Amino acid sequence: MDTLSASHNDPLFPRGPGQTLNAIVLVITCIALMIADARSERLDAVRRGISWVAMPVVWTATLPQRLADLGDYLEWRDHLLEENTRLRGEHFELRAQLQKYAAIRAENRRLRELLSSARRLDEGVLVADVVAINQDPYRHQITINKGSDDGVYRGQALVDAFGVVGQVVTVNPHSAVALMITDPDHGIPVELNRTGLQTMAQGRGDGQALRLPFLPGNADVKPGDLLVSSSLAGRFPAGYSVAVVQEIKQNPGDQFKEAIAFPTAHLNQGRQVLLVWGDRSTIPPPDGIPEEPAPAQAQPA
Repeated sequence: MDTLSASHNDPLFPRGPGQTLNAIVLVITCIALMIADARSERLDAVRRGISWVAMPVVWTATLPQRLADLGDYLEWRDHLLEENTRLRGEHFELRAQLQKYAAIRAENRRLRELLSSARRLDEGVLVADVVAINQDPYRHQITINKGSDDGVYRGQALVDAFGVVGQVVTVNPHSAVALMITDPDHGIPVELNRTGLQTMAQGRGDGQALRLPFLPGNADVKPGDLLVSSSLAGRFPAGYSVAVVQEIKQNPGDQFKEAIAFPTAHLNQGRQVLLVWGDRSTIPPPDGIPEEPAPAQAQPA
């Protein structure tokens, strides 16, 4: 019993000169090992062995931090995937909007050209939208969104910023059908701008050119000559660009020669045209109904 009670009374970490001496010896030993390690490589093998033995302990100690880092990585990866999907969708939307803006910009440019052309004209004009194009390759017709309620009349001339497009052949209350100058059934009196020669230009039916079939054999016509509209038939206002002569054809012995001309108007390339009145006083008021229709508006085709 005395021995057992004595063992219980002994301190767990005894203090005294012996412990101090042990600490001093341990410090001296550590310093000696540090100096030996710095001056030679003899302890490299020992260090590597201790590192290899301690590796599982280090790996186990850092496992919680690695698991936390893995969780953060997975969360950040999901966030990046969601962000990438969202940005891809926004990219597609912006590309679609960019195409739309490009179309609007081109349309605005065409409208500016039309309005600039309208300011140069002495006649009254009205902008109309092309809402349909005849798909028949032998019928070159367009439908516009202006009709009799807007003062449109049969035989009225259509132009764009570059020249004559055609004339109205059918009028409805809110729309009209126009025959283009390249239609084989369309004819327009023209004047050779350089010499003043009067003749008739007919559509060739290919959607690209006009033909002048009744030129005198001695007519002074050259490639590059500009043809403008003539008011001889009372249908078209005079002075509008119609076409430019490209080729002259004449068979030996024939009394007449034929010229091929390309229209100056940009046919089938715009969505707006100008309806032309012969007198600026006949411009339709804002409600689209002319107050005093000009006599030309009642003229039959």
